[in-house]
Amino acid sequence: MNIFEIYKKKIIKFITDETSKGNLESGDVLKNINVDTPPENLNYDLSTNVAMVLSKLNKKAPNILAEQIIKILKEKDSSIDQIDFAKPGFINIKFNSVFWKEFAEDLLNQNLSYGINQKLIKKSFLIEFVSANPTGPLHVGHCRGAILGDTLANLLKFQGHDVTKEYYVNDYGNQIISFSKSVYLRIREIQYKEPFPQDENLYPGDYISEIAKKIIDENKSLNFENFENIKEIIGPLAIEKSLEMIKQNLLNLGINHDNFVKETLLVEKKEVDKSVELLKKKKFIYTGKIDAPEFENEKNWQKRDQLLFKSTDFGDDKDRALQKADQTWTYFASDIAYHLNKVNRNFDILINILGADHAGYIKRITAAVEALTDDKNKLVCKVSQLVKLIKDNKPFKMSKRKGTYITVEDLIHEVGKDATRFIMLNRSSDVELDFDFSKVKEKSKDNPLYYVQYCYARIASVFRNSDLDVEQDINISDNVYSFSNEDINILKILSIWPKCLNTSSNKLEPHRIPTYLYELSSAFHSYWNMGKQNPDLKFLDRDDKIKKEKLILLKLVSNVIKIGMTIIDVDTPKKM
Repeated sequence: MNIFEIYKKKIIKFITDETSKGNLESGDVLKNINVDTPPENLNYDLSTNVAMVLSKLNKKAPNILAEQIIKILKEKDSSIDQIDFAKPGFINIKFNSVFWKEFAEDLLNQNLSYGINQKLIKKSFLIEFVSANPTGPLHVGHCRGAILGDTLANLLKFQGHDVTKEYYVNDYGNQIISFSKSVYLRIREIQYKEPFPQDENLYPGDYISEIAKKIIDENKSLNFENFENIKEIIGPLAIEKSLEMIKQNLLNLGINHDNFVKETLLVEKKEVDKSVELLKKKKFIYTGKIDAPEFENEKNWQKRDQLLFKSTDFGDDKDRALQKADQTWTYFASDIAYHLNKVNRNFDILINILGADHAGYIKRITAAVEALTDDKNKLVCKVSQLVKLIKDNKPFKMSKRKGTYITVEDLIHEVGKDATRFIMLNRSSDVELDFDFSKVKEKSKDNPLYYVQYCYARIASVFRNSDLDVEQDINISDNVYSFSNEDINILKILSIWPKCLNTSSNKLEPHRIPTYLYELSSAFHSYWNMGKQNPDLKFLDRDDKIKKEKLILLKLVSNVIKIGMTIIDVDTPKKM
């Protein structure tokens, strides 16, 4: 039950009826009517801009037109307790207690499906996220994007969409050769006691030794005398072991991808050639010269004829090279092939979750997908910005046993999966995030995860003291009860939940969910604390009995917290 959508349709229906009677002009501006939450300082439940929208067309000032509309709404809607005009052109509505009672009972019937947009057109989504090079364990830089992609998938699935989660394995190119050689040299170190070279092109982390040991143990017949003789064997083995490590990192975060697509397979199947040929047919590829990239010294840069993609036709700042000097394909060319592979699987929407260092890549890849599909909206890219780890008010450096970075394994060991997921989602992904270890471990309002979980645990304790289970359905045999003003204030917050979910899924912004849950929990804790001063506001009476309206209210709050935390994939403990 989305009261904002319901009342938008009601208001449009009332205006349409009045238009048919000749009392109003509505034209084609009805689509501009909004119903939203009023400002916090106003004691109303809904606010609509209908008077402002219709003012010009009806040649009346908004306040004059509002009087006419208010009269119509009062006559036709018995749920309205109070309705008033506010400058510059808003009509504010306050509902009566009967409305909130019916609202609560409707929510109770919806149980854990509350917030699903039943009228939403269902679509198929492919979300590609993480896609870190398979050269070692995941680090904190990957963590935020991983959680963003996984939560987006959960959110879209909750709304009824079909979602596939995918990891693109970049197992082709120079970095894989360096990685394979690093593993080989660790094998030599283990078997022949040869010192590992101090070479900046190699991977130095201890995890390379772990991979080397596993390859030795599982491949007794392999001869490690010469790298060139076994590089075609050792490369895939090293990648397989690295992927096992990555998958375990993801599993510890609660993440399971549906697909792992390897770049080598695309190359072997000539899918890069096919995508280039398709773009040639569409006249988006030509042979030309490009200037030196920003990071190159222009004196050392030699302009040469290259195969170029016309990304400037789609808003990019320059055309992009598809082949290197040795005529092998660029990373971008392989990425075009991968995205054509995605397109050919007939998903409605493609979503890429990119790290902060890939933000500059968005224009060229969206240009490529638009060129392949003639659809500007086929691909959506979301950037996951940097995470700064803080402890004791200063940058926090954990164990670097895995190499030169802080791993996901380190982070989860320090604070756990739930805190990692909740805090990583607690701000919009397009701004940097401070992950403060001290606050994450606090049992206070400053720790949003604790505050939300404590809200659920408090509700569970009330149910437990009444010999009930918070996760079981409750039956209301009659409707002889009424909500207090304090109850209604909580119900008003609950009424915003479908709007929160719709906005989160439409804008692909799941950070709105933990923000909402924190606000709901804060309101609940404030209500709970009122009972310390006023016994009449306590949820349990002196006989540990709970009133019917309080039971309903608590169940509704617990349901919404359960739904939200399930989407985030964070636990809701009954005891804390």
